[in-house]
Formats: sequence, structure tokens, C-alpha cells
Amino acid sequence: MLFKIAWKNMRKSIKDYTIYFFTIVIGVAIFYIFNSLGSQTVMMNVSADTREIIKMMTTIMSGLSVFVSFVLAFLIIYANRFLMKRRNREFGIYLTLGMGKRKVSGILVLETLVVGAFSLVAGLGIGIFASQFMSAFVANMFDADMTRYRFVFSGDACIKTVICFVIIYGIVILFNTINISRCKLIDLIYAGRRSEKRPMKNPWICTIIFIAAAIALGRCYYLVGSDKVNISLDGLKWILVTGVVSTFLIFWSVSGLLLRVVMSIKKLYYKGLNSFVLRQLSSKINTTVFSMTIICLMLFVTICVLTSAFAIKNTTAENLKKMAPADIEFKVNMNLDLFAGKDQKYSRKQIENSHFNVVQRYEKKKVDLNKYLKESCEVKVYRSPKLTFAEFCGDTIQDVKEQYPFMLVNTGEDIVTISDYNRLMELFGGKKYTLAEDEYMVVANFDGIIPVRNRVLSQGRQLNVFDRKLKPKYKECQDGFMDISSQKLDMGFLVVPDDVVQEKWIAEDCLFGNYKASAKQEVRRLEDELRKLPLKSTCIYASKQEIADASLGLSAMVTFIGLYLGIVFLIAGAAILALKELSESADNVERYRMLRKLGVENRMLNGALFRQIFIFFLCPMVLAVIHSYFGMQFSTRLLTYVAEKDQLFTATMLAAAIIAVLYGGYLIITYFSSKSIVRE
Repeated sequence: MLFKIAWKNMRKSIKDYTIYFFTIVIGVAIFYIFNSLGSQTVMMNVSADTREIIKMMTTIMSGLSVFVSFVLAFLIIYANRFLMKRRNREFGIYLTLGMGKRKVSGILVLETLVVGAFSLVAGLGIGIFASQFMSAFVANMFDADMTRYRFVFSGDACIKTVICFVIIYGIVILFNTINISRCKLIDLIYAGRRSEKRPMKNPWICTIIFIAAAIALGRCYYLVGSDKVNISLDGLKWILVTGVVSTFLIFWSVSGLLLRVVMSIKKLYYKGLNSFVLRQLSSKINTTVFSMTIICLMLFVTICVLTSAFAIKNTTAENLKKMAPADIEFKVNMNLDLFAGKDQKYSRKQIENSHFNVVQRYEKKKVDLNKYLKESCEVKVYRSPKLTFAEFCGDTIQDVKEQYPFMLVNTGEDIVTISDYNRLMELFGGKKYTLAEDEYMVVANFDGIIPVRNRVLSQGRQLNVFDRKLKPKYKECQDGFMDISSQKLDMGFLVVPDDVVQEKWIAEDCLFGNYKASAKQEVRRLEDELRKLPLKSTCIYASKQEIADASLGLSAMVTFIGLYLGIVFLIAGAAILALKELSESADNVERYRMLRKLGVENRMLNGALFRQIFIFFLCPMVLAVIHSYFGMQFSTRLLTYVAEKDQLFTATMLAAAIIAVLYGGYLIITYFSSKSIVRE
């Protein structure tokens, strides 16, 4: 009997369950997809290093899932409150007809179990299907071989998802039982006629608070957006606290000002149903100031996290093409007897080996590098004993020490001849240069040090390089690099005429080359052979493939964490707004009925309802977007090494598309659900 009543109630209230059902289904699907990442990559043919990165990523995802489960639990309980409030009168009628509270609780338990079972099955179905597309996305990120791919079902992710949501439904059932046991019959019967207390706020106080909060936010925006301001950790904490408090005060003051400001514009206020819409909207914001603040901050985090994640992903892929133009780089230290520091001690054998370059060292071990390389280029790096970074900076060194207190300024400057550099650029496909016999130039690509070097070069500072006076050919650094592992972190080196250097001051010998093989598997086979060679301990090398695996691993980890948290926060914020709007619509049925009796057409009512919902959803999003604009400026300064500014536009568009689909989807569902409620 109870099951029959519960089933009829669900069929009758299917429109009320739309948001609730949609939220749970999306939550289950997202939870399964991101917890099944490890299983999705089982059939991929990836390297051992990549597999370790994937393993670490899945471990992090499992830890994040604990936090996500708490967010989803709060969201489902919050959504359940709306359904309880919507049906208070129905429960009151049950009690009036003689049904005990235990049986009413039993009906709710059955409804929760049925809805939970349906949503769990639907969410898992969507998650299992969507996870196959996630496999392709993962494979694309890790550049994996998908030839052996087949349909994958993750039993561990399924069990974890079922256990998590069974616990959440258990909490919901307990919450409903306690709520019913504490309810009074009179409160249930007249619940629809009770209204929340909405105190009027003094407009002058609201104006003063709004101006103060806006000034405080403006100050925060300036601090995080200006390149001239260095923010300490304590300073960042105060900025965050000020931003949160100011956001709350903005919504608090707007809720008291909105209606009065629009009322002063008579033509706008009395046009159509604007007076009704604005009063309803002002009332909603007035009673949801705290919720609006939380949702705004969640949307702000979502926008920043998604945009940063996509920017890092795009930058990593782009940098790999630009910053690793050669397949491999070998490097050996030369002349250790000349460059050994006071605290550095080397054996006789190490010092003897340091007088041989890369090719000579391999030849001594009877290894022919031509077996592996189809083309190569040798570059010798010199260091003058008198030319350090501090000497290069001259009078500006004190400013450098203040700006970069941990920088080693007494290290020798790297020096390369113009002919070696041009040969390297021929291999890299870069720009070649010419120098007069009394000129030098600086090549660098690290954004943090380029302004320092440019300041020195703009002054035309002459340098003493191996007892030759040289002047700068260019007033600023030329964009470039030498080490393929530098990845936008090359602090800079000097390029000088060939006859300036002295052979005995060679500090490093570098050999750059491209493999004879082009297929990925063949490249990995060659690299495995090189790792086994006896020179690994004395010859340092950087490989494009290793850099790709490490870079893509970081990119994938950041992207998936950003997607996971961003989507969950977005769903939570949109669902809370939707449920609040549906609750208000249920409370305002009498008002809409009264408007119909006064002759208002359904078309006008629907338009007024849509404007009301659209503005309600727009309010936290507008402030979140403003926060995000300045927040991303600060993020790009922090992520300057892994995210390019020119990648932000594409990343922003991708993040905006995800937000538009999910946030807009909740808005549309809320509108149609509210329309069905007010038509009753």
C-alpha cells in the first residue's frame, strides 16, 4: 500500500523531481567518469613513465573524490529540502486522515529509494557511456596508441560510486525521518501561506556599504592585477578575506538598493510586469544574500580553475613543438680542473674525462652515435673567469638582488660563438644573426630575467670578454634558447664573434641531434638503448620524448583536476539557484493566480517569469566574471612558466562553453519547471 502511494506521488510530482533527478544523475555520472580514469587507460599502449603519471593522477582523483562526495551530499540534501517544502501540505493531509508519522516517513523512504535507484542507474549508464569518450580524450592528451582499445567498464569506480551514493541516500532518509517526526500538523497545513520575514533596509546605509565594498574590491583588483605589486603570502590571505567580505556586502547592499533605484525610473518600473518582477527579484536576493555569496565564489573558482587548466594544457602542447625542436641533446662538463669550485672535489679520472667532448667519450666506449642520429650539431659553451652575471648587470645588481633575493649572481655567464649558434639555429629552424668584431648579443626566453637584461643592454654596457671590449648590437635580448629542456626558463647566454673565445675555457660540450627513426615506438627503442650505455653517469642528455611525457603528465593532471572540481562546483552553484527559484515559485502560486484573475495573459506571465529567473541566475555570474577577470591576471603571473597569455582566449572560450551548457541547462530546466508550478 505504501509503495503504491509512493509510486503515484512520484508520477504526479515528476515535474518537481526534474531538478533533483537531473542533479543526482549528473553527479553520479561525473563521479564515475573521473574515478574510472585508471581503468580507461589499461588498454592503451603507453610508456612506463606515462603509466606512472596516470597512476599518480588516479590516486589524486581518489583523494579529491572524498571532498566531492561531501559537496554532492550537501547538494542532494539541499535539493531534498525543496521537495519536502513543496509537499508539506500533502503530508499534513495524510496526518489529518489518520496516517501516522511512521507511515509518512515510510512513504518518503520508498520514494527516496526509488528515485535514488533510478538516478543511480541512469547516472551510471551515462557515466559508463561518456567514459569511453573520456578514454579518447586521455589518449589524445598522452599521445597514446589506441589500436588495442576496447570498451572498458570500471568495476572499482562503479562500486565506489554506488557506496558513496548509498551513504548519501541513507543520510537523506535519516534527515527526512527526523524532519517528519518534528513537524507539527498546523505547520504542515498552513506551510504554503507562511512567508519569510523580509526586513526593509535603509537605502542610505545600503549605499554607503555598497560604495565601501566596491572600493575595497577595487583595491583588491589593483593588487592582484598590477605587475608592479609583489604580493606576499600574508598579503594574499588578506586580499582573499577582503574579497569574500566585500562580495557579501555587495549582495547585501544591492538587495536593499535594487528596488528603490528602479522605482525611481518610472518608465521602466511601470512598464508591463516590471514592477512585479523587480519586487519578486529584490525579495529573492534579500533572502539569499549568503547563498548568493557562496555561489558567486564557487562560480569564480570554477571559471579560474577551468580556464587555467585549459591554458596549461594548450601551452604545454604548443611549447613542446617550439621548445624541443631537436630529438635529443647530449651535454658533458669540460675542463673540471679549471671550473671546479672550492667545495667541489673531483677524482683524477673525472678530470681526465672532462678533456674529451661528447663524441670522443662515446668513441672511447666504441659507440658510434651516427647509428642513432641522422643529423647533429655540436655547440661549445665557454665561460670567462672574470665575466659573471653580477659583472654583466653592473650598477643594477643591487636592484636584481632585491627583486630576486635567492638568485646566484656570481655564476659565470655562458658564452657561445656566433658560428656555433647559427649552426644550431639551422638544426632548430630558427633565426640566424651576424655580429661585427666588437659586438655581442644576449639570447634568452625567461620572462622573469629578460627585463633585467634589457635594462643593461639599453644602457649600451660594454663587457670585457676574454680581454676583448664588446658592445651590445641590440638594445634588448633576442628571443631564443639552447637547452631543449629549458622550456621558457633559459636565463640567457652571450653570443660573441668566433675569434673572441679561448679554447681552454670550454665549460660544456653539447651535441644536438635528430634520430634516424621517426616512428614513436622506434624512437623509444633507441632511447632505451642509449639509457643502457655506460656513459649515462657522465653524459647528461635531454630527450624530446621524455620532456613530452613529463609535460603532458603535468598538463593532464591539472586538466582533469580542474575539470573535476570545476564541473562539481558549477553543478552545485546552479542547482542551489534552481532549487531556490523553484521554492519561490511554489510559494508565489497565489500571486500568479491573482495576476491571471486581473487579466494578465499567459504570454506576459511567462515573459515575466523568464526575466526573473534569468536575472536571478545572472547576478552571481556577473560578479564572478568580474572577479575572474582580475583573478586570471594574477594566475597568469603565477603560471607564467606553464601557461602563455595568448592561450587564455582559447582556454576562456572552452571554459565558457562548459559553463554555458551546464549553467544554461539548469536555467532552462528551472524556467520550464517554474512555469509548470505557477500554472497549477
